[in-house]
Amino acid sequence: MSKSKTRKISIYLKIDENSIEEYFNPHDPARLDRRQLSNEFQEYLTASVACAGRHTAIDYKVFCSESGGMRFMVEPLMRTIRRHFQIQKLLKETEFKKFKRKNYILLMFSILIVMFCQGVVPNLFGQDHRIHSMFSNAIDVFSWVVLWKPIERLIFYWNPYLKEILLFDKMQNGKVNIIESEEELINHHLEHVDAA
Repeated sequence: MSKSKTRKISIYLKIDENSIEEYFNPHDPARLDRRQLSNEFQEYLTASVACAGRHTAIDYKVFCSESGGMRFMVEPLMRTIRRHFQIQKLLKETEFKKFKRKNYILLMFSILIVMFCQGVVPNLFGQDHRIHSMFSNAIDVFSWVVLWKPIERLIFYWNPYLKEILLFDKMQNGKVNIIESEEELINHHLEHVDAA
């Protein structure tokens, strides 16, 4: 089995006097570093990492020209982005815990129904009774039907939760590279294109 190459996704951000307000929700009256991200910016971040896999590294390339003097805004913006994805990760972890708890309860309830159907109901009819064989087969089928959904959900439906939690963690902890010249920006972009 060949090892897959570790892919890298770079999220490019530009900070200047015109673009900084577009990153934040204009209706949020909080301090700039406490504001929510704008919906358009959230969509951009989500679209940027849509093809991220388990082994994909994610980093941020922030272009902040020397002439603009906006380098002081990098830290508040990154704090807001990290806080946003920390909240998303906590929400997804809570949702995953509810998913597991609900399905384990459903599985235990299903097992109790199966135990009742397999243990008590067949004793209502004697072993010699003709209906016993037909009723026993029906109970076996019913037992599998009752157990199928919780087992299926616990085996197959947990992976999307873990994938999103891992992605939010990568977005929260992504490395930040500040780029201050156009030439450096072009070199970073070419490295990214060559790596793909």
